[in-house]
Amino acid sequence: MESGFGVQRRAGGGSPAVGASQRRRKMPPRAADYKLQVIIIGSRGVGKTSLMERFTDDTFCEACKSTVGVDFKIKTVELRGKKIRLQIWDTAGQERFNSITSAYYRGAKGIVLVYDITKQETFEDLPKWMKMIDKYASEDAELLLVGNKLDCESDRAISRQQAERFASRISGMRFCEASAKDNFNVDEIFLKLVDDILSKMPLEVPSKELSNSVLSLQPEPEIPPELPPPRMRCC
Repeated sequence: MESGFGVQRRAGGGSPAVGASQRRRKMPPRAADYKLQVIIIGSRGVGKTSLMERFTDDTFCEACKSTVGVDFKIKTVELRGKKIRLQIWDTAGQERFNSITSAYYRGAKGIVLVYDITKQETFEDLPKWMKMIDKYASEDAELLLVGNKLDCESDRAISRQQAERFASRISGMRFCEASAKDNFNVDEIFLKLVDDILSKMPLEVPSKELSNSVLSLQPEPEIPPELPPPRMRCC
């Protein structure tokens, strides 16, 4: 009689452990602290889709088709101790889609404006894109100018100094060069943009915790003129 009672106690003692294990497996992932919308704009063929896909999926397509209207991808990142769900919108560069894409400016917390360093006309189009930003985007949206296709340095048509001068005339605009093909500075441009957005939000993480991160690299020292210039890290 006593042994039977003991068996029941052991059986009863084992079931809660199984239930606890099942409950642990069913726990949902931590919800995002912030949900942010970022849009990528610029002329046709500058590599907007390539930058987005390199950042979100770490993939690159040599012959991407032009975006029709808009496309988007989701990526979750952690920064400043916060979990951020990014909704990244890739917009078409053709003017006939402007009436469609303009609606996506309004909710954007960050805007990535892209040109092709090998094509003068894409740089000359930048004032047109700034008019779209001024007309449709929030004044609080963070702006980042990106010169893409740094892998084609030998075909460069726009100097880094030209782009820096353009960005310096726009209040709050950062500038960076990148290569979606070589995966150079791609993560940095998006993470820096998010970091700038978060800096305007109430956070409990001291800024000194980010002082040594890749997001705040100091400019590289100048090199002798006879050597080719190094690729500069963002931003």
